Amino acid sequence: MTESASSARETEAVSRFVESFAAQLVEAGMQRMPARVFAALLSSDEGSMTSAELGEQLRISPAAVSGAVRYLAQTHMVSREREPGSRRERYRVHGNQWYEALTNREAVIKRWEGALREGVTSLGADTPAGRRMAETLAFFEFIEAEIVEMMERWRVHREKTFGQE
Repeated sequence: MTESASSARETEAVSRFVESFAAQLVEAGMQRMPARVFAALLSSDEGSMTSAELGEQLRISPAAVSGAVRYLAQTHMVSREREPGSRRERYRVHGNQWYEALTNREAVIKRWEGALREGVTSLGADTPAGRRMAETLAFFEFIEAEIVEMMERWRVHREKTFGQE
């Protein structure tokens, strides 16, 4: 097989993976364009790409790349890095992006817990709505404690499996 044929096959395989994994992320609730950009970054050997590279690979506009990267950066799934000596930014996915994304959800859960506590107090713990909110609050408190413990177990497992970064 010629090198260009091998390269074309590899490009097709990467494209199939990107679209397939992105579809799974969309099904789980992620927006389509951020899902595609994330999958493209994840499948790149370097783990990073410029806006132009993402646009070319995914056949999307610079505005679409910008919006997707903004979303992914806000959810801590990618980071922005300035290329040395250049004004161009590279967008990078890290091996621990899921860890970061999940642990950063703790702040959201804390806010939800605060709102639910206020709801229970406002509506009364003895009302049907208050009891429902109290159960929801207990669920989030349980999840929060489990996430903290699970992430510590993951950190130890990751270190054993992949070594320190």
